[in-house]
Amino acid sequence: MADPNNPPLSYEASASTCHPHVASTLPTEVVSSLKNSRFLHLATTDGMTPHISLMSYTYLPCTPFDPYPTIIMTTNPSSRKTNQILTNPRVSLLVHDWVSHRPPTRAPNPRGDREGSPPPAATRSSLASLLLNLNTSALSSISTTIAGTARVLEPGSEEEEWCKTQHLENNTFEEEIGTFGQQLQQQPGARRPSISIDGDVRVVTVQVREGRIADWKGGVRDWQLVREGESQETLVNGVAPA
Repeated sequence: MADPNNPPLSYEASASTCHPHVASTLPTEVVSSLKNSRFLHLATTDGMTPHISLMSYTYLPCTPFDPYPTIIMTTNPSSRKTNQILTNPRVSLLVHDWVSHRPPTRAPNPRGDREGSPPPAATRSSLASLLLNLNTSALSSISTTIAGTARVLEPGSEEEEWCKTQHLENNTFEEEIGTFGQQLQQQPGARRPSISIDGDVRVVTVQVREGRIADWKGGVRDWQLVREGESQETLVNGVAPA
């Protein structure tokens, strides 16, 4: 008999609308994730093959060019995702604040082609384990999927230049970690951009209007941002019908 206090993962049927949240502001969990996460996953498609990219991004509650919450990204004009956006601007974004770590496995793979993970004591101290568990419980809460239409801004336009400036400022940090985990050397107090907007890049924006929240136990909740005077649409799997 299943334990009602510990439901299994993916326990909630989610093919249709789930616990819809419709309001004039974004759910607080969505705002928190968008503010705190460093990266998001961008899903594009040409109508045949889906493509997912890990993206640096900037979240703004509004811009001088759009009253709705907006996500800003930059991309190479010849990249696969750019070509797919130009072909089909409908995209999905995944933002989460989960700590990704692989827990120890119980035993080696029965087939013998992969060893089991070592126990925690073999890889880190008890203090490190405690801190990891604290961080995990504090951060591992929800992920949110955002469905929307991407816009590739006109090169050289006022909006593109403004968004580039905001995006660079949001992705310039006092400390940066190199590809293999080493801290990069820089002058005290100096700041280092983690992205490059020099040369030929395209700025992509997505309005944050609708999506779905999922928690770590498999519970889901659809959400939709509706301003005064707008009509509410029925969401299916966190997406309004096209």
